[in-house]
Amino acid sequence: MATEEVAAAAAAARRKALSLSRLRAARSRYQSLQISDDVFGESGGDSSSDDNPFYSTSAGSSQSDWEEEEEEGDVMVREAGTGGRRPEVTGQPTSESGDGEDAAGWTERLKDVAFPPYVDSAGPVHQMPLNASAIDFFQLFVPDNVIRNMVVQTNMYAKKYQERFGCDEGWSDVSLPEMKTFLGYMISTSIHHCESVLSIWSGGFYSNKSIALMMTQMRFEKILKYFHIVAFRSSQTTHGLYKIQPFLDCLQMTFDTAFKPSQTQVLHEPLIDEDPLFIATCTDRELRKRKKRKFSLWVRQCAATGYICQVYVNLKEGTASDGLDTLKNRPQLHSLVAKSLCQNLAGKNYIIYTGPSITSLNLFEEFEKKGIYCCGLLSSRKSDCTGLPLSMLVNPEIPQARGQYRVRMKGNMSLISWSNKGQFYFLTNAYSPFKEGVIIRRKSGEIRCPLAVEAFAAHLGYICKYDDKYSKYFISHKANKTWQQVFWFVLSIAVNNSYILYKMSEAYLVRRYTRVQFGEKLVKELLGIEEHHPLE
Repeated sequence: MATEEVAAAAAAARRKALSLSRLRAARSRYQSLQISDDVFGESGGDSSSDDNPFYSTSAGSSQSDWEEEEEEGDVMVREAGTGGRRPEVTGQPTSESGDGEDAAGWTERLKDVAFPPYVDSAGPVHQMPLNASAIDFFQLFVPDNVIRNMVVQTNMYAKKYQERFGCDEGWSDVSLPEMKTFLGYMISTSIHHCESVLSIWSGGFYSNKSIALMMTQMRFEKILKYFHIVAFRSSQTTHGLYKIQPFLDCLQMTFDTAFKPSQTQVLHEPLIDEDPLFIATCTDRELRKRKKRKFSLWVRQCAATGYICQVYVNLKEGTASDGLDTLKNRPQLHSLVAKSLCQNLAGKNYIIYTGPSITSLNLFEEFEKKGIYCCGLLSSRKSDCTGLPLSMLVNPEIPQARGQYRVRMKGNMSLISWSNKGQFYFLTNAYSPFKEGVIIRRKSGEIRCPLAVEAFAAHLGYICKYDDKYSKYFISHKANKTWQQVFWFVLSIAVNNSYILYKMSEAYLVRRYTRVQFGEKLVKELLGIEEHHPLE
Protein backbone atom coordinates (compact mmCIF):
# COMPACT_ATOMS: atom_id res chain seq x y z
CA MET A 1 0.00 0.00 0.00
CA ALA A 2 2.79 2.42 0.94
CA THR A 3 4.59 1.66 -2.34
CA GLU A 4 1.43 2.45 -4.35
CA GLU A 5 0.97 5.76 -2.51
CA VAL A 6 4.58 6.74 -3.17
CA ALA A 7 4.20 5.85 -6.85
CA ALA A 8 0.96 7.84 -7.10
CA ALA A 9 2.56 10.86 -5.42
CA ALA A 10 5.55 10.66 -7.75
CA ALA A 11 3.26 10.48 -10.79
CA ALA A 12 1.28 13.49 -9.55
CA ALA A 13 4.53 15.43 -9.02
CA ARG A 14 5.67 14.62 -12.57
CA ARG A 15 2.32 15.76 -14.01
CA LYS A 16 2.52 18.99 -12.01
CA ALA A 17 6.11 19.62 -13.15
CA LEU A 18 5.12 19.00 -16.79
CA SER A 19 2.14 21.34 -16.44
CA LEU A 20 4.31 24.09 -14.92
CA SER A 21 6.96 23.71 -17.62
CA ARG A 22 4.27 24.07 -20.29
CA LEU A 23 2.92 27.10 -18.47
CA ARG A 24 6.36 28.76 -18.37
CA ALA A 25 6.91 27.98 -22.04
CA ALA A 26 3.53 29.46 -22.92
CA ARG A 27 4.21 32.58 -20.86
CA SER A 28 7.59 33.02 -22.55
CA ARG A 29 6.07 32.79 -26.01
CA TYR A 30 3.15 34.96 -24.90
CA GLN A 31 5.55 37.73 -23.89
CA SER A 32 7.72 37.34 -27.00
CA LEU A 33 4.62 38.15 -29.06
CA GLN A 34 4.56 41.63 -27.46
CA ILE A 35 1.75 41.02 -24.99
CA SER A 36 1.90 42.02 -21.35
CA ASP A 37 0.01 40.70 -18.36
CA ASP A 38 -2.60 42.00 -15.99
CA VAL A 39 -3.51 45.53 -17.09
CA PHE A 40 -5.99 46.00 -14.30
CA GLY A 41 -3.79 44.90 -11.41
CA GLU A 42 -6.26 42.16 -10.53
CA SER A 43 -5.45 38.60 -11.45
CA GLY A 44 -8.06 36.28 -12.82
CA GLY A 45 -8.44 33.03 -14.68
CA ASP A 46 -8.16 32.80 -18.42
CA SER A 47 -11.36 33.81 -20.16
CA SER A 48 -11.24 30.91 -22.55
CA SER A 49 -12.14 27.27 -22.35
CA ASP A 50 -10.51 24.16 -23.75
CA ASP A 51 -13.14 24.03 -26.48
CA ASN A 52 -11.84 27.23 -28.05
CA PRO A 53 -8.52 26.67 -29.86
CA PHE A 54 -7.64 30.36 -30.04
CA TYR A 55 -8.34 32.21 -26.83
CA SER A 56 -5.75 30.48 -24.66
CA THR A 57 -2.02 30.55 -24.96
CA SER A 58 -1.58 30.56 -21.19
CA ALA A 59 -1.89 26.78 -20.90
CA GLY A 60 -5.19 27.10 -19.05
CA SER A 61 -3.48 28.73 -16.11
CA SER A 62 -5.32 29.13 -12.85
CA GLN A 63 -5.66 32.31 -10.81
CA SER A 64 -2.71 31.41 -8.61
CA ASP A 65 -0.57 30.92 -11.71
CA TRP A 66 -1.28 34.48 -12.88
CA GLU A 67 -0.80 35.95 -9.41
CA GLU A 68 2.60 34.27 -9.21
CA GLU A 69 4.17 36.88 -11.51
CA GLU A 70 1.72 39.76 -11.25
CA GLU A 71 4.41 42.27 -10.33
CA GLU A 72 6.43 41.26 -13.39
CA GLY A 73 3.34 41.57 -15.57
CA ASP A 74 2.69 45.29 -15.20
CA VAL A 75 1.82 47.10 -18.39
CA MET A 76 4.96 47.27 -20.50
CA VAL A 77 5.65 47.79 -24.17
CA ARG A 78 8.04 45.11 -25.35
CA GLU A 79 9.89 44.94 -28.59
CA ALA A 80 8.25 42.75 -31.17
CA GLY A 81 9.63 39.23 -31.23
CA THR A 82 10.34 37.64 -34.53
CA GLY A 83 10.29 34.05 -33.27
CA GLY A 84 9.70 31.09 -35.50
CA ARG A 85 12.07 28.92 -37.49
CA ARG A 86 12.27 27.46 -40.94
CA PRO A 87 10.85 23.91 -40.75
CA GLU A 88 12.57 20.89 -42.18
CA VAL A 89 11.41 19.54 -45.52
CA THR A 90 9.24 16.89 -43.89
CA GLY A 91 7.51 19.51 -41.76
CA GLN A 92 6.50 21.95 -44.49
CA PRO A 93 2.81 22.75 -45.05
CA THR A 94 1.00 19.99 -46.89
CA SER A 95 -0.14 20.74 -50.43
CA GLU A 96 -2.82 19.36 -52.68
CA SER A 97 -1.17 18.86 -56.03
CA GLY A 98 2.46 19.79 -56.35
CA ASP A 99 3.42 23.30 -57.40
CA GLY A 100 0.33 24.28 -59.39
CA GLU A 101 -0.84 27.88 -59.74
CA ASP A 102 -4.45 28.90 -60.27
CA ALA A 103 -5.78 31.63 -62.54
CA ALA A 104 -5.97 34.17 -59.69
CA GLY A 105 -2.24 33.82 -58.98
CA TRP A 106 -2.42 31.63 -55.86
CA THR A 107 0.40 29.09 -55.81
CA GLU A 108 1.62 26.26 -53.61
CA ARG A 109 5.22 27.38 -54.12
CA LEU A 110 6.09 29.13 -50.89
CA LYS A 111 8.66 31.87 -50.43
CA ASP A 112 10.14 33.47 -47.35
CA VAL A 113 9.05 37.07 -46.85
CA ALA A 114 11.07 39.76 -45.09
CA PHE A 115 9.06 42.54 -43.51
CA PRO A 116 10.28 46.09 -42.86
CA PRO A 117 10.93 46.96 -39.20
CA TYR A 118 8.56 48.89 -36.96
CA VAL A 119 9.44 52.57 -37.39
CA ASP A 120 7.66 54.20 -34.45
CA SER A 121 8.10 54.26 -30.69
CA ALA A 122 5.45 53.05 -28.25
CA GLY A 123 4.22 54.20 -24.85
CA PRO A 124 2.66 57.22 -23.11
CA VAL A 125 3.30 60.62 -24.68
CA HIS A 126 2.96 62.69 -21.49
CA GLN A 127 5.48 62.42 -18.66
CA MET A 128 3.26 62.40 -15.58
CA PRO A 129 4.86 63.36 -12.23
CA LEU A 130 5.04 61.18 -9.14
CA ASN A 131 2.19 63.08 -7.46
CA ALA A 132 -0.20 62.76 -10.42
CA SER A 133 -3.66 61.78 -9.21
CA ALA A 134 -6.52 59.84 -10.83
CA ILE A 135 -8.24 62.96 -12.11
CA ASP A 136 -5.02 64.14 -13.78
CA PHE A 137 -5.03 61.03 -15.98
CA PHE A 138 -8.77 61.32 -16.60
CA GLN A 139 -8.40 64.92 -17.74
CA LEU A 140 -5.91 63.88 -20.39
CA PHE A 141 -9.06 62.71 -22.22
CA VAL A 142 -11.85 64.80 -20.66
CA PRO A 143 -10.31 68.17 -19.76
CA ASP A 144 -12.12 71.01 -18.00
CA ASN A 145 -12.93 72.84 -21.24
CA VAL A 146 -14.95 69.81 -22.41
CA ILE A 147 -16.86 69.70 -19.12
CA ARG A 148 -17.45 73.49 -19.36
CA ASN A 149 -19.03 72.92 -22.76
CA MET A 150 -21.38 70.38 -21.14
CA VAL A 151 -22.31 73.07 -18.60
CA VAL A 152 -23.06 75.64 -21.32
CA GLN A 153 -25.05 73.25 -23.52
CA THR A 154 -27.04 71.84 -20.59
CA ASN A 155 -28.03 75.34 -19.46
CA MET A 156 -28.96 76.32 -23.01
CA TYR A 157 -31.14 73.23 -23.43
CA ALA A 158 -32.84 73.80 -20.07
CA LYS A 159 -33.65 77.41 -21.00
CA LYS A 160 -35.07 76.46 -24.41
CA TYR A 161 -37.03 73.56 -22.92
CA GLN A 162 -38.66 75.80 -20.31
CA GLU A 163 -39.50 78.45 -22.92
CA ARG A 164 -41.44 75.80 -24.78
CA PHE A 165 -42.99 73.73 -22.00
CA GLY A 166 -43.18 76.14 -19.09
CA CYS A 167 -40.97 77.28 -16.24
CA ASP A 168 -39.33 74.70 -14.00
CA GLU A 169 -39.17 76.35 -10.59
CA GLY A 170 -36.82 73.73 -9.19
CA TRP A 171 -34.15 74.43 -11.81
CA SER A 172 -31.12 76.72 -11.59
CA ASP A 173 -28.18 76.87 -13.97
CA VAL A 174 -25.64 74.11 -13.42
CA SER A 175 -22.05 75.04 -12.55
CA LEU A 176 -18.72 73.38 -13.38
CA PRO A 177 -18.31 71.75 -9.91
CA GLU A 178 -21.89 70.44 -10.11
CA MET A 179 -21.25 68.93 -13.55
CA LYS A 180 -18.12 67.19 -12.23
CA THR A 181 -20.17 65.86 -9.31
CA PHE A 182 -22.82 64.64 -11.75
CA LEU A 183 -20.21 62.79 -13.83
CA GLY A 184 -18.66 61.39 -10.64
CA TYR A 185 -21.99 59.89 -9.56
CA MET A 186 -22.35 58.23 -12.97
CA ILE A 187 -18.81 56.86 -12.94
CA SER A 188 -19.41 55.45 -9.45
CA THR A 189 -21.95 53.02 -10.97
CA SER A 190 -19.10 51.39 -12.91
CA ILE A 191 -17.42 50.44 -9.64
CA HIS A 192 -20.36 49.59 -7.38
CA HIS A 193 -23.02 48.23 -9.71
CA CYS A 194 -26.58 48.97 -8.65
CA GLU A 195 -30.03 48.74 -10.20
CA SER A 196 -30.20 52.53 -10.63
CA VAL A 197 -27.86 55.46 -10.02
CA LEU A 198 -30.59 56.82 -7.74
CA SER A 199 -29.86 53.96 -5.35
CA ILE A 200 -26.99 56.10 -4.05
CA TRP A 201 -29.53 58.14 -2.06
CA SER A 202 -31.69 55.21 -0.98
CA GLY A 203 -31.52 53.62 2.44
CA GLY A 204 -31.08 50.13 1.01
CA PHE A 205 -28.17 47.85 0.28
CA TYR A 206 -26.85 49.94 -2.62
CA SER A 207 -26.86 53.28 -0.83
CA ASN A 208 -23.58 55.17 -0.66
CA LYS A 209 -23.67 57.69 2.17
CA SER A 210 -20.02 58.67 1.67
CA ILE A 211 -20.88 60.47 -1.59
CA ALA A 212 -24.65 61.02 -1.29
CA LEU A 213 -24.25 64.23 0.73
CA MET A 214 -22.42 66.09 -2.05
CA MET A 215 -25.64 66.67 -4.03
CA THR A 216 -29.31 66.08 -3.35
CA GLN A 217 -31.19 63.49 -5.33
CA MET A 218 -33.59 66.14 -6.63
CA ARG A 219 -30.73 68.26 -7.98
CA PHE A 220 -29.14 65.23 -9.62
CA GLU A 221 -32.41 64.32 -11.34
CA LYS A 222 -32.78 67.88 -12.66
CA ILE A 223 -29.30 67.82 -14.20
CA LEU A 224 -29.98 64.38 -15.66
CA LYS A 225 -33.21 65.66 -17.22
CA TYR A 226 -31.51 68.53 -19.07
CA PHE A 227 -28.03 67.06 -19.60
CA HIS A 228 -26.74 67.68 -23.14
CA ILE A 229 -23.47 67.79 -25.09
CA VAL A 230 -25.04 69.62 -28.05
CA ALA A 231 -28.30 71.41 -27.25
CA PHE A 232 -29.56 72.13 -30.77
CA ARG A 233 -29.25 70.61 -34.21
CA SER A 234 -27.49 72.67 -36.85
CA SER A 235 -29.34 73.24 -40.11
CA GLN A 236 -26.55 71.40 -41.94
CA THR A 237 -26.39 68.45 -39.51
CA THR A 238 -27.68 65.13 -40.78
CA HIS A 239 -25.65 62.71 -38.64
CA GLY A 240 -27.73 60.77 -36.12
CA LEU A 241 -25.09 61.23 -33.39
CA TYR A 242 -24.86 65.01 -33.72
CA LYS A 243 -25.71 65.36 -30.00
CA ILE A 244 -22.35 63.86 -28.98
CA GLN A 245 -20.21 64.23 -32.11
CA PRO A 246 -18.02 67.01 -30.62
CA PHE A 247 -17.31 64.81 -27.60
CA LEU A 248 -16.48 61.82 -29.82
CA ASP A 249 -14.14 64.00 -31.91
CA CYS A 250 -12.42 65.21 -28.75
CA LEU A 251 -11.91 61.65 -27.49
CA GLN A 252 -10.57 60.53 -30.87
CA MET A 253 -7.99 63.31 -30.74
CA THR A 254 -6.98 62.77 -27.09
CA PHE A 255 -6.82 58.97 -27.42
CA ASP A 256 -4.47 59.43 -30.37
CA THR A 257 -2.24 62.10 -28.80
CA ALA A 258 -1.90 60.67 -25.27
CA PHE A 259 -0.45 57.27 -26.20
CA LYS A 260 1.55 55.63 -28.99
CA PRO A 261 0.41 52.02 -29.36
CA SER A 262 2.60 48.99 -29.96
CA GLN A 263 3.11 47.52 -33.40
CA THR A 264 0.34 44.95 -32.91
CA GLN A 265 -3.28 46.13 -32.74
CA VAL A 266 -6.72 44.55 -32.99
CA LEU A 267 -9.90 45.72 -34.71
CA HIS A 268 -13.03 44.35 -33.02
CA GLU A 269 -16.35 45.08 -31.40
CA PRO A 270 -15.76 45.31 -27.63
CA LEU A 271 -17.92 43.37 -25.23
CA ILE A 272 -20.96 45.38 -24.08
CA ASP A 273 -22.38 43.47 -21.15
CA GLU A 274 -25.49 44.47 -19.26
CA ASP A 275 -25.21 44.70 -15.49
CA PRO A 276 -25.83 41.18 -14.05
CA LEU A 277 -28.25 42.63 -11.49
CA PHE A 278 -30.33 44.18 -14.26
CA ILE A 279 -30.38 40.90 -16.20
CA ALA A 280 -31.53 39.01 -13.09
CA THR A 281 -34.34 41.40 -12.16
CA CYS A 282 -35.78 42.62 -15.47
CA THR A 283 -38.68 40.99 -17.29
CA ASP A 284 -38.28 39.13 -20.59
CA ARG A 285 -39.87 42.06 -22.41
CA GLU A 286 -37.42 44.54 -20.91
CA LEU A 287 -34.51 42.24 -21.70
CA ARG A 288 -35.53 41.94 -25.36
CA LYS A 289 -35.85 45.72 -25.57
CA ARG A 290 -32.40 46.29 -24.07
CA LYS A 291 -30.78 43.87 -26.52
CA LYS A 292 -32.10 45.80 -29.52
CA ARG A 293 -29.30 48.34 -29.59
CA LYS A 294 -29.44 50.91 -32.34
CA PHE A 295 -25.69 51.22 -32.71
CA SER A 296 -22.60 49.10 -33.11
CA LEU A 297 -19.26 50.22 -31.72
CA TRP A 298 -15.88 49.25 -33.15
CA VAL A 299 -12.46 49.97 -31.68
CA ARG A 300 -8.80 49.77 -32.60
CA GLN A 301 -7.05 48.42 -29.53
CA CYS A 302 -3.39 48.06 -28.62
CA ALA A 303 -2.74 44.33 -28.28
CA ALA A 304 0.14 44.85 -25.82
CA THR A 305 -1.65 46.98 -23.21
CA GLY A 306 -5.40 46.94 -23.92
CA TYR A 307 -5.40 50.71 -24.55
CA ILE A 308 -8.21 51.66 -26.94
CA CYS A 309 -6.70 53.94 -29.58
CA GLN A 310 -9.72 54.79 -31.70
CA VAL A 311 -13.50 54.37 -31.51
CA TYR A 312 -16.00 54.17 -34.35
CA VAL A 313 -19.77 54.29 -33.79
CA ASN A 314 -22.12 53.12 -36.51
CA LEU A 315 -25.86 53.69 -36.20
CA LYS A 316 -27.98 50.75 -37.30
CA GLU A 317 -30.88 53.05 -38.12
CA GLY A 318 -31.16 56.59 -39.40
CA THR A 319 -29.56 58.48 -42.27
CA ALA A 320 -25.92 59.27 -41.76
CA SER A 321 -24.13 61.70 -44.04
CA ASP A 322 -21.28 59.25 -44.62
CA GLY A 323 -23.71 56.75 -46.13
CA LEU A 324 -22.70 53.80 -43.94
CA ASP A 325 -26.24 53.21 -42.74
CA THR A 326 -27.56 52.78 -46.26
CA LEU A 327 -25.10 50.00 -47.13
CA LYS A 328 -26.69 46.60 -47.54
CA ASN A 329 -23.41 44.72 -48.03
CA ARG A 330 -22.07 44.02 -44.53
CA PRO A 331 -18.51 43.13 -45.67
CA GLN A 332 -18.39 46.49 -47.46
CA LEU A 333 -19.59 48.23 -44.30
CA HIS A 334 -16.97 46.50 -42.16
CA SER A 335 -14.28 47.37 -44.70
CA LEU A 336 -15.18 51.06 -44.44
CA VAL A 337 -15.15 50.84 -40.65
CA ALA A 338 -11.66 49.29 -40.75
CA LYS A 339 -10.38 52.02 -43.07
CA SER A 340 -11.77 54.70 -40.78
CA LEU A 341 -10.13 53.19 -37.70
CA CYS A 342 -6.75 52.80 -39.44
CA GLN A 343 -6.61 56.07 -41.36
CA ASN A 344 -3.71 57.43 -39.24
CA LEU A 345 -1.51 54.32 -39.35
CA ALA A 346 -0.01 54.57 -42.84
CA GLY A 347 3.72 54.13 -43.30
CA LYS A 348 4.64 52.80 -39.83
CA ASN A 349 4.45 49.02 -40.48
CA TYR A 350 1.76 48.26 -37.91
CA ILE A 351 0.29 44.74 -37.73
CA ILE A 352 -3.51 44.65 -37.49
CA TYR A 353 -5.47 41.57 -36.35
CA THR A 354 -9.03 41.22 -37.57
CA GLY A 355 -12.01 38.94 -37.13
CA PRO A 356 -13.93 37.18 -39.91
CA SER A 357 -16.28 40.10 -40.63
CA ILE A 358 -13.39 42.43 -41.57
CA THR A 359 -10.86 40.01 -43.10
CA SER A 360 -10.77 40.26 -46.89
CA LEU A 361 -8.12 40.08 -49.61
CA ASN A 362 -8.98 43.46 -51.13
CA LEU A 363 -8.75 45.26 -47.79
CA PHE A 364 -5.44 43.59 -46.83
CA GLU A 365 -3.90 44.43 -50.22
CA GLU A 366 -5.03 48.05 -49.88
CA PHE A 367 -3.55 48.26 -46.37
CA GLU A 368 -0.27 46.71 -47.56
CA LYS A 369 0.19 49.56 -50.05
CA LYS A 370 -0.03 51.97 -47.10
CA GLY A 371 2.52 50.09 -45.00
CA ILE A 372 -0.06 48.36 -42.78
CA TYR A 373 0.18 44.58 -42.42
CA CYS A 374 -2.67 42.29 -41.40
CA CYS A 375 -3.51 38.89 -39.98
CA GLY A 376 -7.12 37.78 -39.87
CA LEU A 377 -9.40 34.81 -39.32
CA LEU A 378 -11.54 33.81 -42.30
CA SER A 379 -15.06 32.43 -42.47
CA SER A 380 -16.79 31.41 -45.67
CA ARG A 381 -20.06 32.64 -44.15
CA LYS A 382 -18.97 35.98 -42.62
CA SER A 383 -15.93 37.04 -44.67
CA ASP A 384 -15.64 38.60 -48.10
CA CYS A 385 -13.90 35.75 -49.91
CA THR A 386 -13.53 37.57 -53.25
CA GLY A 387 -10.25 36.60 -54.92
CA LEU A 388 -9.53 33.63 -52.64
CA PRO A 389 -9.19 30.03 -53.91
CA LEU A 390 -12.36 28.33 -52.73
CA SER A 391 -10.64 24.94 -52.70
CA MET A 392 -8.71 26.14 -49.64
CA LEU A 393 -11.86 27.18 -47.78
CA VAL A 394 -13.60 23.79 -47.70
CA ASN A 395 -13.03 20.99 -45.24
CA PRO A 396 -10.89 18.14 -46.62
CA GLU A 397 -12.65 14.84 -47.28
CA ILE A 398 -10.21 13.02 -45.00
CA PRO A 399 -9.99 14.75 -41.58
CA GLN A 400 -6.49 15.97 -40.87
CA ALA A 401 -4.58 15.42 -37.67
CA ARG A 402 -4.37 18.30 -35.22
CA GLY A 403 -1.54 20.64 -36.16
CA GLN A 404 -1.47 19.87 -39.89
CA TYR A 405 -1.84 22.82 -42.23
CA ARG A 406 -1.72 23.85 -45.86
CA VAL A 407 -0.56 27.20 -47.27
CA ARG A 408 -0.99 28.98 -50.58
CA MET A 409 0.60 32.29 -51.49
CA LYS A 410 -0.08 35.23 -53.77
CA GLY A 411 2.70 37.79 -53.61
CA ASN A 412 3.31 38.37 -49.90
CA MET A 413 -0.17 37.14 -48.95
CA SER A 414 -0.53 33.71 -47.33
CA LEU A 415 -3.79 31.75 -47.08
CA ILE A 416 -3.59 29.14 -44.32
CA SER A 417 -5.84 26.16 -43.64
CA TRP A 418 -5.03 24.78 -40.17
CA SER A 419 -6.53 21.76 -38.43
CA ASN A 420 -7.39 21.77 -34.71
CA LYS A 421 -10.76 20.28 -33.71
CA GLY A 422 -11.95 21.40 -37.12
CA GLN A 423 -10.53 23.52 -39.93
CA PHE A 424 -9.58 27.15 -39.39
CA TYR A 425 -8.60 29.58 -42.13
CA PHE A 426 -6.30 32.60 -41.91
CA LEU A 427 -5.21 35.31 -44.31
CA THR A 428 -2.01 37.22 -43.56
CA ASN A 429 0.77 39.28 -45.10
CA ALA A 430 2.50 39.91 -41.75
CA TYR A 431 4.21 36.54 -41.22
CA SER A 432 6.39 34.26 -43.31
CA PRO A 433 4.77 30.89 -44.12
CA PHE A 434 8.06 29.18 -43.16
CA LYS A 435 7.97 30.36 -39.55
CA GLU A 436 6.28 27.96 -37.17
CA GLY A 437 4.75 28.36 -33.72
CA VAL A 438 2.84 26.27 -31.21
CA ILE A 439 -0.39 26.50 -29.28
CA ILE A 440 0.43 25.22 -25.78
CA ARG A 441 -2.40 23.71 -23.76
CA ARG A 442 -2.35 22.00 -20.40
CA LYS A 443 -4.23 18.91 -21.57
CA SER A 444 -3.16 18.58 -25.19
CA GLY A 445 0.43 19.76 -24.90
CA GLU A 446 1.98 21.51 -27.90
CA ILE A 447 -0.05 21.81 -31.09
CA ARG A 448 2.00 22.71 -34.15
CA CYS A 449 0.84 25.69 -36.22
CA PRO A 450 2.18 28.52 -38.40
CA LEU A 451 3.52 31.52 -36.47
CA ALA A 452 0.63 33.62 -37.83
CA VAL A 453 -1.88 31.33 -36.09
CA GLU A 454 -0.02 31.48 -32.78
CA ALA A 455 0.23 35.27 -32.95
CA PHE A 456 -3.46 35.59 -33.77
CA ALA A 457 -4.38 33.30 -30.87
CA ALA A 458 -2.17 35.18 -28.42
CA HIS A 459 -3.32 38.67 -29.30
CA LEU A 460 -7.02 37.87 -29.60
CA GLY A 461 -6.78 35.88 -26.37
CA TYR A 462 -5.37 38.91 -24.60
CA ILE A 463 -8.16 41.14 -25.92
CA CYS A 464 -10.72 38.54 -24.80
CA LYS A 465 -9.19 38.60 -21.32
CA TYR A 466 -9.21 42.40 -21.35
CA ASP A 467 -12.89 42.46 -22.33
CA ASP A 468 -13.81 40.11 -19.49
CA LYS A 469 -12.30 42.59 -17.03
CA TYR A 470 -13.26 45.74 -18.90
CA SER A 471 -16.97 44.91 -19.06
CA LYS A 472 -17.11 44.95 -15.25
CA TYR A 473 -16.29 48.67 -15.28
CA PHE A 474 -18.94 49.84 -17.71
CA ILE A 475 -21.16 52.64 -16.37
CA SER A 476 -24.38 50.82 -15.50
CA HIS A 477 -26.81 53.73 -15.96
CA LYS A 478 -29.62 52.56 -18.26
CA ALA A 479 -30.18 55.45 -20.67
CA ASN A 480 -33.08 55.31 -23.12
CA LYS A 481 -31.70 57.54 -25.88
CA THR A 482 -29.05 56.18 -28.22
CA TRP A 483 -26.71 59.17 -27.93
CA GLN A 484 -26.75 58.83 -24.14
CA GLN A 485 -25.94 55.10 -24.33
CA VAL A 486 -22.99 55.85 -26.60
CA PHE A 487 -21.82 58.72 -24.36
CA TRP A 488 -21.71 56.67 -21.16
CA PHE A 489 -20.01 53.81 -22.96
CA VAL A 490 -17.19 55.90 -24.46
CA LEU A 491 -16.79 57.73 -21.14
CA SER A 492 -16.19 54.30 -19.57
CA ILE A 493 -13.51 53.69 -22.20
CA ALA A 494 -11.88 57.00 -21.26
CA VAL A 495 -11.73 55.97 -17.58
CA ASN A 496 -10.20 52.59 -18.48
CA ASN A 497 -7.61 54.26 -20.70
CA SER A 498 -6.82 56.61 -17.82
CA TYR A 499 -6.03 53.66 -15.59
CA ILE A 500 -3.82 52.05 -18.23
CA LEU A 501 -1.76 55.26 -18.51
CA TYR A 502 -1.62 55.44 -14.72
CA LYS A 503 -0.13 51.93 -14.53
CA MET A 504 2.56 52.90 -17.03
CA SER A 505 3.48 56.10 -15.15
CA GLU A 506 5.84 56.80 -12.26
CA ALA A 507 2.82 57.63 -10.10
CA TYR A 508 2.04 53.91 -10.00
CA LEU A 509 5.37 53.29 -8.30
CA VAL A 510 4.32 55.54 -5.42
CA ARG A 511 0.91 53.99 -4.75
CA ARG A 512 -0.35 50.95 -6.60
CA TYR A 513 -4.09 51.31 -7.00
CA THR A 514 -6.20 48.49 -8.40
CA ARG A 515 -8.81 49.38 -11.03
CA VAL A 516 -11.52 49.63 -8.34
CA GLN A 517 -9.36 51.81 -6.07
CA PHE A 518 -8.46 54.05 -9.01
CA GLY A 519 -12.16 54.47 -9.85
CA GLU A 520 -13.05 55.30 -6.25
CA LYS A 521 -10.22 57.85 -6.13
CA LEU A 522 -11.45 59.46 -9.36
CA VAL A 523 -15.04 59.68 -8.09
CA LYS A 524 -13.97 61.35 -4.83
CA GLU A 525 -11.84 63.90 -6.69
CA LEU A 526 -14.64 64.71 -9.12
CA LEU A 527 -17.02 65.19 -6.20
CA GLY A 528 -14.51 67.32 -4.32
CA ILE A 529 -14.39 64.95 -1.33
CA GLU A 530 -10.62 64.67 -1.71
CA GLU A 531 -8.65 67.82 -2.44
CA HIS A 532 -6.86 67.84 -5.74
CA HIS A 533 -3.91 70.08 -6.59
CA PRO A 534 -3.76 70.71 -10.37
CA LEU A 535 -0.46 69.88 -12.05
CA GLU A 536 1.60 72.83 -13.18
